[in-house]
Amino acid sequence: MPRAVRYDRYGTVDVLYIADVATPAPAADEVVVEVVVAGLNPGEIPVREGLMHDVWPASFPSGQGSDFAGRVVAVGSAAGSAVSTPPIGAEVIGFTDRRAAQADYVAVPANQVTPKPAAVDWDVAGSLFVAGTTAYAAVRAVGAEPGETVAVSAAAGGVGSLAVQLLRRRGVRVLAVAGEANHDWLASLGAVPVAYGEGAERVEERLRAAAPEGVDAFIDAHGDGYVELAMRLGVAPVRINTIADFPAARKFGTKSDGSAAAASADVLAELAALLAEGEITAAVSATYPIERVREAYTALAGPHSRGKIVLRMR
Repeated sequence: MPRAVRYDRYGTVDVLYIADVATPAPAADEVVVEVVVAGLNPGEIPVREGLMHDVWPASFPSGQGSDFAGRVVAVGSAAGSAVSTPPIGAEVIGFTDRRAAQADYVAVPANQVTPKPAAVDWDVAGSLFVAGTTAYAAVRAVGAEPGETVAVSAAAGGVGSLAVQLLRRRGVRVLAVAGEANHDWLASLGAVPVAYGEGAERVEERLRAAAPEGVDAFIDAHGDGYVELAMRLGVAPVRINTIADFPAARKFGTKSDGSAAAASADVLAELAALLAEGEITAAVSATYPIERVREAYTALAGPHSRGKIVLRMR
């Protein structure tokens, strides 16, 4: 039978299990996709642990995952009449709002998938939506212009590394805050690496040294005081975007645009085209079979890795 990741109560990775489920049937406006790869995202951890219950409560049994890539196996009656709907057998990249991507099959509205370019690897495609649209929204939010200097925290992560590249395509000088193990890689993307660690004061010193004329905008993909750091650097609140510290965003009036601000198949198609054309790259640090979902989330919660972690269904 088809499989899906499930949990019946809030908790650690120990609550995750693989359930046998029925193959979904498409509603009139939907397609059913046989999933090849599904991505993991850090935001799924506090949801599973119940820490986000007031904002995103789970109904049990709950599934997991938003990102996926796979092949269309069924098309709903109304969806099939849409010119943009991919045919059965088409390879697609997509997203779901139902915590359902980590499964053998997923049913989604037809406007939540876009064709997967042949040049885009399955692992990259299956982990593109959340990180890609979040980076896209964050870059758009800070309004970076050619010649400006923008700092990015957690720059080696899935969101941060894409934000770095999207900024560089705009002709922006990027200060990429990350661990030293990723400095050479970030430099190869055109960024100026800046080491994190040893406290916020030291990071601030390094940023000031790297940009003596000042920092124009700041994208915070890490939290833990980076919004305040950006304020101390003199960055205007309207030019700070955090995807990790919402209390600070409310306190200081900064932006907090994330995936929801750019969640569309059109944005996904634009990002996929940039990947296919070699304009940007996306890193996948580890791949796990669906049966090892607990190990995958344990790795995700561990020390910062480069890029994304994904689950393979087949």
